Amino acid sequence: MIIGLDIGSRSIELVAMNNREVVHALRVPTTFDPLSQCRKLLDGLRPDILVGTGYGRNLIQRLGLDCVHSAITEIKAHAIGARHLFPEAATVLDIGGQDTKAIALSGGRVMKFEMNDRCAAGTGKFLEYTAGVFQIPIEEFGHYAMKGNDPPEISSICTVFAETEATSLMAQGKQPESIALGLHKAIIKRTVNMLNRVGLNQPLVFTGGVANNPCVLSLLASAIKAEEGTGLLIPENPDMVGALGAALHAADG
Repeated sequence: MIIGLDIGSRSIELVAMNNREVVHALRVPTTFDPLSQCRKLLDGLRPDILVGTGYGRNLIQRLGLDCVHSAITEIKAHAIGARHLFPEAATVLDIGGQDTKAIALSGGRVMKFEMNDRCAAGTGKFLEYTAGVFQIPIEEFGHYAMKGNDPPEISSICTVFAETEATSLMAQGKQPESIALGLHKAIIKRTVNMLNRVGLNQPLVFTGGVANNPCVLSLLASAIKAEEGTGLLIPENPDMVGALGAALHAADG
């Protein structure tokens, strides 16, 4: 059994494969003790090879397992995973808990990438934080924003300043759903700028937990003039793509 472990800032994903077929896919919150969470995911499994990825990928060396093979970057893991699911992929966008990655591919190989890992702006954390301002569960925030119309332009994507701006707009009597939509549009504007800098070509594969947000999907498809299912491709489990790529790296290795 080969296992890919994606240790992210908000969650940890595990994908186990036998003969390049996925046999287990599990996910837990990272919490403040990611090492214990990794052990929890691995409980009862007997991997022959274990490959880590994600910001905490080097923690796999502390698991005390003889099967630890290596650790690979998130860029490489998401590129491998996306291409496995969609061989025609030309660009990969991963929006995770604390960073955003834009990856240009050619023949399945990474040609250029850009990563926003020094600021939570435009990431899952940004959405989670701003959803809290509206007292909306993060799982419902995208649907909530899609009820908005005539969204105001949010001038700052900084998490703290965006909260201040949203609060000010509410005090002015702006519809909360429209403010939420404006926040989503600000994320897409920043994201598309990143994609354009690496060279946006379609089809674009969207990975990471934020790919589950329907408002982000709709706005992104509109911004890049792509149809979901052709120009914009969404994996069935977008937050598992990194772990899948790590496992495939070992399987091909």
